[in-house]
Amino acid sequence: MKNFVKWTLAVICGIFIFNIIIFIISIGMIGSLAAAGSSQPVLPKSGVLYLDMSKIAIAEQSKEDDVFASLQGESRTTIGLLDAVQALNTASLDPAVQYLYFRPQDASIGMSQMEEFRAALANFRKNGKAIITIMDTPSTGSYYLASVSDKIYLTPYKGATYMMTGVSSQLIFVKDLLDKLGVNVQLIRHGKYKSAGEMFVKNTASPENLEQNQVMISSIWNAYASEIAESRGITVERLNEIIDNIELVFAEDFVKAGLADELLSAEERKQKLADLAVVEKYDDIKFIPFADYVIAKAPVSKAKQKIAVIYADGEIVDGTGRDEVAGTYFASQIEKVRSDSTIKAVVFRVNSPGGSVAASERIKEQIELLKKEKPVVASYGDYAASGGYWISNSCDRIFADKTTLTGSIGVFSMIPDLSGTLKDIAHVNITPVNSNKHGDMLSLFRPLDEAETAAMQASVEDIYTTFVNYVAEGRGLEPDFVDSIAQGRVWTGADALEIGLVDEIGTLEDALHYTASLVSEGDADLKAWKIVGYPKPQTTAEQILSKLNKTTQSKANALTGTPFESFGNSMTEWSEQVMETRNFAFARMPFEIVME
Repeated sequence: MKNFVKWTLAVICGIFIFNIIIFIISIGMIGSLAAAGSSQPVLPKSGVLYLDMSKIAIAEQSKEDDVFASLQGESRTTIGLLDAVQALNTASLDPAVQYLYFRPQDASIGMSQMEEFRAALANFRKNGKAIITIMDTPSTGSYYLASVSDKIYLTPYKGATYMMTGVSSQLIFVKDLLDKLGVNVQLIRHGKYKSAGEMFVKNTASPENLEQNQVMISSIWNAYASEIAESRGITVERLNEIIDNIELVFAEDFVKAGLADELLSAEERKQKLADLAVVEKYDDIKFIPFADYVIAKAPVSKAKQKIAVIYADGEIVDGTGRDEVAGTYFASQIEKVRSDSTIKAVVFRVNSPGGSVAASERIKEQIELLKKEKPVVASYGDYAASGGYWISNSCDRIFADKTTLTGSIGVFSMIPDLSGTLKDIAHVNITPVNSNKHGDMLSLFRPLDEAETAAMQASVEDIYTTFVNYVAEGRGLEPDFVDSIAQGRVWTGADALEIGLVDEIGTLEDALHYTASLVSEGDADLKAWKIVGYPKPQTTAEQILSKLNKTTQSKANALTGTPFESFGNSMTEWSEQVMETRNFAFARMPFEIVME
């Protein structure tokens, strides 16, 4: 028996030491990869700028490559929108760049980011540089980007799909499924258009929800269609006719409709690129990868005075995490900007569909303190809705894209009742033990009674009134008018401009230029300022530590206790968190739209 114990302990120790060695080797390999990826690229003296959207992701901020994805060969280089735009601006005046070879397919980019990126491409052309696009299978989003080009060439492939169908959104409703599972979702809200949570309590869209979605989708498409039509020299009416009649089925249909210039085989397109680069053959072309160009040409400013860009990118949540816009952590970042005397002005870049009311209020409080000391100009990305609008509506000026989704001034509270699921499906019985009558009100194990529902409704009404008053004060509008355009309704940036929710249609770069003009004496050139971003993106080391922490916690949870104990602990932990934060109120947009 002693020998068995001795050998067992020896094996356990051996496994433990082996895992430590593998861990150290892995960290070393990852460190080597990170170091290799951080080296300064060497560009040719002259060449063709090559932008393949399948190899990069345009996000709000540039980030170090995900080392774990890199090890699996799945990563794209994440380039911040501002960095990408500045690189295009530089390239448009760079004599070393002959032209831009553009491959827009499989783009990983947000809807309004796409609008801003296309504007930068248009500026590239305006400065005299050509954009040559080669596509295989156009989609609505990729063609919208491509339409700015001097020439669009398609490569026909049998069996490939050559279609452009416009913009679409699908509303999903799961009430019938939840009924079968015994889940009763109790939705408490203010705003007839506040459709967040509607998918859980209805099996089809309400008239108001359907109305706002139709208006919104039409507004987004009109913004895209007008730019496509202008670039290709056709009318919007003709473009809609082409799409509605499904005239685009084969590659040659794009040429026939005037949406592409020529069909080229794989070899023909290579020769076309070589001819444009004034070289004999394709292999002689000196390509400049866009990601390398962004790094090599990144602006280096020696200016002591700074303009900060604070990125509120993601869902607004409570806590101190960094994956989303966590209220406590994000507020601390704003406070850091406020205390930095070298920062003279701030662009508040919001790309958020909203989330926690409590976290939104914490962030807004810090923005108001910041405004007392420095100009704060808002720039909206894909979303600045609900909580995203809550935190930013009082900024000195608000810039939005035409396709930005904003507004959604409304509040909802949603509490699932799992008593039917537990009793009828899982055959689990719950016996509450309370010190007071409503002690288990938020337990999820029983429905709310009439008094509890009334209390929750009163809370939602109070938050809605606060939201309306914030907007009225921040935008200089009457509360009654704000209420009439609120009710949870989502507006595009183009429509929001007409009703006073935003001040100007413009890009992040436009917002920066305007902000510089507020604090500059005479010349407001951005080159006179150092642009700094907050919060700072996670470094490779922080990515590793975060991943390891999550993995360790996950394994610890899996190894301790029985499945029933784990379930019980999770529910108890959730209930305790709810009781501690009292966070059942949300200011969040009910949907997100992705451009294919």
